[in-house]
Amino acid sequence: MDLFVIYFTIFVLALFVGVEIINKVPPTLHTPLMSGTNAISGIVVVGAIISAGGGEQATGLSTFLGFLAIVLATVNIVAGFLVTDRMLNMFKRK
Repeated sequence: MDLFVIYFTIFVLALFVGVEIINKVPPTLHTPLMSGTNAISGIVVVGAIISAGGGEQATGLSTFLGFLAIVLATVNIVAGFLVTDRMLNMFKRK
């Protein structure tokens, strides 16, 4: 069996599991989980920097995918902090 088919199958199954898990999260747990997701995205940024940095085995594709991962994870982190801040401001007394 082709290795791509195996990896793609795992990816699709992970998507379904992720959607089911996210849909089951109650609203009261949304903000703490978003903070955890921001921490995970920070780890992704570090790995993407290593990937984009190259090294001896770097290719144009790995550098591009690393750069794309840096951009997307950074957008996720910034948006997550903005949403978390907005939600926490809703609970402050006026």
